[in-house]
Amino acid sequence: MGASSYTSYDVSMRSGSPTPSVWSMTSSMRAQAFKQEFGRGLNNYSEVYRLPADEEELDRLEKQHAMFTEVMGKYPLPTYEIMADDVPGETKACLDLGCGSGSWIIDFARDFPHCSAVAVDLVPMQSPTLPPNCRSEIDDINLGLEHFYGDFNIVHAQLISSGIKDYADLIDHMSKVLRPGGLIMVIEWDFHTYDESRNQIKVGTHQLGPPWWPRWLAFAQLAVKNRGGSPDAASHVSTWISNHPAFEDVVIQDFWIPTSNWMQDNSTQMRIGTTMRDDILAFLKSGRPLLLGSGVPEAVVDEIQNGATRELVDTRLHQFIRLQRVYARKKLA
Repeated sequence: MGASSYTSYDVSMRSGSPTPSVWSMTSSMRAQAFKQEFGRGLNNYSEVYRLPADEEELDRLEKQHAMFTEVMGKYPLPTYEIMADDVPGETKACLDLGCGSGSWIIDFARDFPHCSAVAVDLVPMQSPTLPPNCRSEIDDINLGLEHFYGDFNIVHAQLISSGIKDYADLIDHMSKVLRPGGLIMVIEWDFHTYDESRNQIKVGTHQLGPPWWPRWLAFAQLAVKNRGGSPDAASHVSTWISNHPAFEDVVIQDFWIPTSNWMQDNSTQMRIGTTMRDDILAFLKSGRPLLLGSGVPEAVVDEIQNGATRELVDTRLHQFIRLQRVYARKKLA
């Protein structure tokens, strides 16, 4: 994770911990952090992560966070023991990598007001109501986390694989960020869909046609890979954490979320499926800069996006996505 391929401008944005917990987003800061591509506001620092960071995307992530909290629960059980305010002279601390809208870390800071909560992303969090114990830092975590080593009791990362060059190496950095007994928590998905029997729906980019939503994901997966991201990380995170010598008590959880409201015999799953469908419909729009920027012709992007939209609105197609959460404790010695 060296910085040799980055300009001095990129290096200069490295964390200057600690930073003020509340500050205003001036027009010059916004101009520095964002650029416009294909009608959306993208971060101006990383050429790997090409999903938007604009208000439309942050709204999508806010709603997604609420859905994921309902599906997975708020925090794994060890969180409460680890974050208990029970060590004299020690301030418990949590690090959120690739915080997006900041919904998760803001909730965490409010639920554990005695802790120090740090959010890292390629653009600053834009919430006007940051808790006083939460701060936002601009950084590209592909450059390494050495400046955070040994500082945190919990390190959290959620759906960041499309912007990570070497995910296994990131797991190693996360292990060194943690204090002994601390908790690593990683949530990812695999850029695939699954049928009603939870078998993976396999399609490629060699042709156009239904199923369209899995087809769109195949194009997105290829675009992420060509950008240098890790779209297959979800298939390996559990192994990377389980085999890492720093970790023990590994827990692997799969959550199957319907991609629309087709589970009509279950009102909870109907509601979750509706929210997931709306999230995916917004994600199809968010992914346009990624696909167009990777060289996919606009006519092709339009065709697969429109086809996927029709499929998702049509409840006759029974599909899931698989969300995986892996968490583990860092060994005491």
